[in-house]
Amino acid sequence: MANANGKAATSLPEKISAKANPEADDATEIAGNIVYHAKYSPHFSPLKFGPEQALYATAESLRDRLIQLWNETYVHFNKVDPKQTYYLSMEYLQGRALTNAIGNLNLQGPYADALRTLGYELEEIAEQEKDAALGNGGLGRLASCFLDSMATLNLPAWGYGLRYRHGLFKQIITKKGQEEIPEDWLEKFSPWEIVRHDVVFPVRFFGKVQVNPDGSRKWVDGDVVQALAYDVPIPGYGTKNTISLRLWEAKARAEDLDLFQFNEGEYELAAQLHSRAQQICTVLYPGDATENGKLLRLKQQFFLCSASLQDIISRFHERSTTEGSRKWSEFPSKVAVQMNDTHPTLAIPELMRLLMDDNGLGWDEAWDVTSKTVAYTNHTVLPEALEKWSQSLMWKLLPRHMEIIEEIDKRFVQTIRDTRVDLEDKISSLSILDNNPQKPVVRMANLCVVSSHTVNGVAQLHSDILKAELFADYVSIWPNKFQNKTNGITPRRWLRFCSPELSDIITKWLKTDKWITDLDLLTGLRQFADNEELQSEWASAKTANKKRLAQYIERVTGVSIDPTSLFDIQVKRIHEYKRQLMNILGVVYRFKKLKEMKPEERKKTVPRTVMIGGKAFATYTNAKRIVKLVNDVGDVVNSDPEVNEYLKVVFVPNYNVTVAEMLIPGSELSQHISTAGMEASGTSNMKFALNGCLIIGTLDGANVEIREEVGEENFFLFGATADQVPRLRKEREDGLFKPDPRFEEAKQFVKSGVFGSYDYGPLLDSLEGNTGFGRGDYFLVGYDFPSYMDAQAKVDEAYKDRKGWLKMSILSTAGSGKFSSDRTIAQYAKEIWNIEACPVP
Repeated sequence: MANANGKAATSLPEKISAKANPEADDATEIAGNIVYHAKYSPHFSPLKFGPEQALYATAESLRDRLIQLWNETYVHFNKVDPKQTYYLSMEYLQGRALTNAIGNLNLQGPYADALRTLGYELEEIAEQEKDAALGNGGLGRLASCFLDSMATLNLPAWGYGLRYRHGLFKQIITKKGQEEIPEDWLEKFSPWEIVRHDVVFPVRFFGKVQVNPDGSRKWVDGDVVQALAYDVPIPGYGTKNTISLRLWEAKARAEDLDLFQFNEGEYELAAQLHSRAQQICTVLYPGDATENGKLLRLKQQFFLCSASLQDIISRFHERSTTEGSRKWSEFPSKVAVQMNDTHPTLAIPELMRLLMDDNGLGWDEAWDVTSKTVAYTNHTVLPEALEKWSQSLMWKLLPRHMEIIEEIDKRFVQTIRDTRVDLEDKISSLSILDNNPQKPVVRMANLCVVSSHTVNGVAQLHSDILKAELFADYVSIWPNKFQNKTNGITPRRWLRFCSPELSDIITKWLKTDKWITDLDLLTGLRQFADNEELQSEWASAKTANKKRLAQYIERVTGVSIDPTSLFDIQVKRIHEYKRQLMNILGVVYRFKKLKEMKPEERKKTVPRTVMIGGKAFATYTNAKRIVKLVNDVGDVVNSDPEVNEYLKVVFVPNYNVTVAEMLIPGSELSQHISTAGMEASGTSNMKFALNGCLIIGTLDGANVEIREEVGEENFFLFGATADQVPRLRKEREDGLFKPDPRFEEAKQFVKSGVFGSYDYGPLLDSLEGNTGFGRGDYFLVGYDFPSYMDAQAKVDEAYKDRKGWLKMSILSTAGSGKFSSDRTIAQYAKEIWNIEACPVP
């Protein structure tokens, strides 16, 4: 009998007795607990114990431990009754949980030994786990890093999200370019989640507002679906504290099935509400080009907010029973709600509705509670990402909330008129409701700013732009409302666990492993940056990671890459402002020059492997054209015998956390080349820098701070600065742009058809002309191209000096201490949430 991988199915070893033991921490006890789950928590036919069965049994054995720690944490929180933070996010990009949990609990050795006695290597079993498809990009990965830090810092905090069954999509690359198929991470089940059948809340859509005789209002009728809670335990590193990511699943009740219609054969009609409920958590960011798509997205956002706030209020009440009834005025001293971007904005009117309509508070009291409870993190200055929802759609789906939003807006506008006559002419842009008769919308970012006690950006440059430009008039009204919280990443997943070789070297030279929770200690490496012994060890760790990456690339793409070449990587969401197009045009120019060289000239060049990865949104045509171009260039370059020794181009498919954990430790140069002023922060830049990878980049987002920390001489800088961008766009509009010959040459080479017959006209046209939609090079690829190519030439020169490059690499890691999410979360806790550590004794 063979398992799905074609290997012979393994049976459980007879000599290890099955024994439930949630506290197991030595290899023998852990092996017994794994066998117990294989036998008594079975999800597969008996007699088999292949790698997949071993994964689920191992995960459930570890989950026992996590549940025990989780229970202890919440009993402790309940007893101490601290103020708690509730983090609302539409995305969590968790990655694999097994190795992360084992690492955070410091059980790597015992679990590896236990699995060996069962005939498996830990690495082989970890490979079986699918990434949880609950997010897409930096927003979701940040939220996951934040949860790790909250648990590690012993903070009383929860994450709230949605349980997407099929994620965004799984990316496959074919001759046509990117194609999307549904994610299958829940095809079987997730061993980490714990369904809470006792935590269910009703969430209403549509309906009408009923006015009662006493003047109070109530939202009635419409569709009511049930939000069912699934908890995923999040362990802290080196602490007992284990917190929770609570994910909501949408369901309809049994009585919502019309049995009469069903028996009449009208099956779809009979189960309409069941079908509509199921749609809510089917995919992340459903396409919103249609009215139905917009409605579904709005439903998702409201579903998250309503279920989470009902849960938060019910827990506030629960704690009231032990010490008499708690006053609503105490709510903000016990509850902090953080909105991760504008997606959870509906938490504001929903909290107001729950307080007024369900709990009888008056407007002023409800507003006081709400505005002291909610805070807002802004993640973008891109106009298309600052959500604006059609007022008619909102009235249709959420009539009571539109009444509340209208009232918030009315009162805000009146306050401006009463107190700030100088802003009278700005009211149309400051107000929450844009009543343009052509397209009346609700501006969600404005609602967040008006209603929150604190608004923060996610990198110093980004926060400065928010204050000086996007929200400048609000700053004049509330100067103390705005803060910066530069993003961070967890050093556990992004160095300790994904690059154990490099981690061990760092620990050896710093003579402590405390850097794992105090990343500022990495500055201690600076004194050894010139040390030849450290450089030699550093080089061997990087080489091991590059070889591992080369094996992975060959396995998933079939392309063989040389581990001695310079590994140059750009991985992130495919978007025109992130300028993967600049990267691939630079590669095209390099390829053309290599083709023109004599063989002896080529031998003097630095061999380079360029890897690009990321998903293009399904309806974002130009982004998908960029993916196609990268693949077409790769096909030609990699099969060209004259140059493929010196240049390889690889598109890495289906980029996710697990792929990142392979790419980032193996990288030597990383591209963070967005148009200045457009990337709020970026966090992959921090991961690369932490792993000793050098950055080529613009002064955008967190690049500015990374360059300050690692040293200007260890950063390859190019491009226009944020304050120059508006002038450059204007000059372009006025016909004053003179393109660099290299830029024209690269474009012409693509147009010549050398990379195949696909029509790249529309993509290259976006770089042409002086203005116009889809033209005029809005993202300044042409302007920045010459300085980009010059910076790439400096990279080649620097790479030839091996000692110099290794020193720069060490200094990059040494300067990354600031970019720990532990630092970011400690600042949120102190300066926004006003919460304190609550460690389990």
